[in-house]
Amino acid sequence: MPFANFKVPERALSAGQKEDLIHKTTALFVEMFGGGVRPYTMVLIEEVVDGGYGRADEVFTIPGDLPAAS
Repeated sequence: MPFANFKVPERALSAGQKEDLIHKTTALFVEMFGGGVRPYTMVLIEEVVDGGYGRADEVFTIPGDLPAAS
């Protein structure tokens, strides 16, 4: 079963953007492995609470002046 797990900042993607990401990821797996994988493809989008992730010892937060996805 092909499986993709995306971790994104909380409220960074709208419902439509999540749906698009799921469709495009599924299409990528079908392109790579053939149509037989479509029914078994799993795409999980996890929203990480603001400040709950970082890189190189730097904690990331979404700037307050950026609008949240709707």
